[in-house]
Amino acid sequence: MNRYRLLLPLAAISATSLLVGFTTAQATSSHSSNGTAVAASPATALQNAFVSVYKRVSKSVVQIENSSGLGSGIVFDKKGNIVTNYHVVSGSTTFTVTTSSGRQLKGTLVGTFPEDDLAVIHVAGANLAPAAFADSSKLEVGDIAMAIGNPLGLQSSFTEGVVSALGRNEPEGNGYVLRNAIQTSAAINPGNSGGALVDIEGRVIGIPTLAASDPQLGGAAAGIGFAIPSSDVVDIAKQIIQNGHVVNSNRAYLGIQVGDTGAGVYVGAVTAGGPAAKAGLVVGDVITSVNGKATASSDELGTVLAGLKPLQTVTVKVTHQSGATAAVRVTLGEYPGASG
Repeated sequence: MNRYRLLLPLAAISATSLLVGFTTAQATSSHSSNGTAVAASPATALQNAFVSVYKRVSKSVVQIENSSGLGSGIVFDKKGNIVTNYHVVSGSTTFTVTTSSGRQLKGTLVGTFPEDDLAVIHVAGANLAPAAFADSSKLEVGDIAMAIGNPLGLQSSFTEGVVSALGRNEPEGNGYVLRNAIQTSAAINPGNSGGALVDIEGRVIGIPTLAASDPQLGGAAAGIGFAIPSSDVVDIAKQIIQNGHVVNSNRAYLGIQVGDTGAGVYVGAVTAGGPAAKAGLVVGDVITSVNGKATASSDELGTVLAGLKPLQTVTVKVTHQSGATAAVRVTLGEYPGASG
């Protein structure tokens, strides 16, 4: 099963003109025949909770547009900082930011951290409403999850589902791996990238970033999406806002550049003084496993490293150019990660 990121190319926006508008009616209260108020049923109470969450959170979710496409963002603080996905802003430093009320504003780039697919942009003097962020470490499988964003250019769309799984390490297919991702059944589509995945109390629990696709189905695999946990979002966003870049990534680091061989990961370059260099790995080595987990491809290597911590000592199995094999002990470093 493949994954694809959820940035919507601008050329796709015109497809939304084919949609027909509908209205929906909702029951907010019930009354008896004599006008006396009747307690809402559990179903009505849940419906009203959904409506309340949407009204509260949608004000904090914006649309972000640049020359390559559009995505979503979440107002992070009262200073006008907005957190989104790196792939939404990649290649640009200025953006058109559209609020849920339709107001258009100019956004500028603060900083990025591609390894976690996160970025922060800033809007000056807009008086935007910041979202509330939950502690994602408290999530449980089965918790209600709702996605708010701009799928297919349909601004401020709302879908609901549940937290389907936790702790997924998901390769993005570009050399980066989402670590500790939330899997959700809430429908997310191109344009949802950078938006809000929220709980029943209207607190952000994650940023939708990836959707699964199945080649056998010829497109998206329904009900399988992935989000960056809110606790990671808050940590990285605060570092970018304070420093312009990330100073403490909490990501394990080998210090190599790699390529795929089909039977392991080829070491194409070794960073001088890095963990791999200190352990004796050299250009031409092929890494076949790390910490007992096979690494047949660079995506698999990235997935394994995403589940490890800096300063952790692991066994790296390699095949040298001579054909000899070795098990090397490597103390992982901290990813130096500073993208500004």
